[in-house]
Amino acid sequence: MSSPKRKPATIKAKPKDEVNKKALIWISSIVGVVVIAVALLLVFTS
Repeated sequence: MSSPKRKPATIKAKPKDEVNKKALIWISSIVGVVVIAVALLLVFTS
């Protein structure tokens, strides 16, 4: 009974890392899009 109880603990620990990685990917992608948008605006306005 001890081994089945340990497996859910490891499974619960992994999604937290995955969520953090997804958050970092989302933040980096949003920042990248903003930078590209600003660069395009500067190019077109100038």
